[in-house]
Amino acid sequence: MQPAVATLTYIYSDSTAVVGPLAAFAEPHSYDLCEEHAVRLTVPRGWEVVRHAGEFPSPLPHADDLEALADAVREAARVEPRGFQPASQTPAAASAVGRRGHLRVVPPSV
Repeated sequence: MQPAVATLTYIYSDSTAVVGPLAAFAEPHSYDLCEEHAVRLTVPRGWEVVRHAGEFPSPLPHADDLEALADAVREAARVEPRGFQPASQTPAAASAVGRRGHLRVVPPSV
C-alpha cells in the first residue's frame, strides 16, 4: 500500500473529476489517491479530467500525539544510564519512587 499524494474530487454537476495535491481535510466526494492511481485515473465517457500539472510532492511523515509521547519517553530513558540516581534524591525519596519497565512514577515536590 502506497501513501496518498493526491486528492480526487468529483464535481457531478460539471461531469468533472479533479486530481490535485493532497487535501488538508476531508470533503464530500473527495478521495485520497497514491501517485500510481492519481496518474492512471480514467473517467466515464462524457466526463472531463482536470489533473495537477507536475509531480506530486512526497507525503510528510505523520506521527500522532501518542506516538510522539512514546518516542519522548523512550528518548528520556536512553539518556539516563542504568542505576543513575540524582545526588539530590535521598534514600527516603528513592523508596517513594515506583519503577515499572522504562517508566517511573515520581512523587510530587513538596
